[in-house]
Amino acid sequence: MALERYDRHMPFHMGTVPPPDGYEITPLEVAVGDTPGRRDGIDRHGRMYNDQAFDIGEFSLASYIMMVARGEPFTATPIFPRRLFSHNHMFVNVESGIEAPADLIGKKVGIWSFQTTLCVLAKGDLKLSYSVPWEDIHWIRQHNEELPWTPPKNLSIEDVPAGKDVPQMLVDGEIDAFFHPLPPPAVLARTDRVRRLFADPRHEATSYFRRNGFFPIMHLLVFHQSLIDAEPELPLKLIAYWEEAKRQATLYYQDPGFSELAFARNEFEAQRDMLASDLWPSGLEANRKNLEQFIEYVADQKLIDEPIPVESLFHHSVLNT
Repeated sequence: MALERYDRHMPFHMGTVPPPDGYEITPLEVAVGDTPGRRDGIDRHGRMYNDQAFDIGEFSLASYIMMVARGEPFTATPIFPRRLFSHNHMFVNVESGIEAPADLIGKKVGIWSFQTTLCVLAKGDLKLSYSVPWEDIHWIRQHNEELPWTPPKNLSIEDVPAGKDVPQMLVDGEIDAFFHPLPPPAVLARTDRVRRLFADPRHEATSYFRRNGFFPIMHLLVFHQSLIDAEPELPLKLIAYWEEAKRQATLYYQDPGFSELAFARNEFEAQRDMLASDLWPSGLEANRKNLEQFIEYVADQKLIDEPIPVESLFHHSVLNT
């Protein structure tokens, strides 16, 4: 089982969560992208999709929706290991003239790839919440798409020029904005050259949550279909397995000294009071609205031909969760 090293996954890596009866599950710490120094490696999504390197994997929601629409031999369970608000991941060059979302129209915006889940979310949120059509932005793509995809002819998109790096292009003013799920140090450190699009992203995200009622999903837990054909009880059993790890991770924050952040416990309490006691629910029904909206984003952005039913994303054993 390939996972990122989040606090809610630490109980897996520590061995404090017993696997479902009858199973042995080995959790591997596997990152994505250009993240060196990880014990079990990088490129989790590519290795799961192309190489069948793992039986179970934390996987991009946008790419997985594309896989389902194409009839690829994968299935999933409604466990969602990663969530992000897009508002905290949009950066602009200080000399770009961008003061509000509408100012992005006609600008050059860098992205990891067009189908990267955070980028799909940001494009969709800008269009839905701020009336900024993604069609009216010129996109600069840093990496190849995870799943092969041919952009529509009227889409303004180009790959980063050879020898160039999108984050540095933002710092240098060669592009106007940059959306990224894991902003690199070159962006975060250059406060003289780069700032967030939203002056108060926490306020924007909190307003989003109050309007929509969810913390947006980035990843879900995916299986190769051949595994689940042999072990059809596993998708349902893994929900309890992941929920126990989440429960244990939540208990860490009872100790004010758990985190190196001096006010981590205070932030934990503030988030609970401001948003919800559980921002990470498992199960289909608790996440239906989020998934339906995101599928609409994926279809609107021409990554799939038309919206697909939420139920098609999951193994039949978990549809009543």
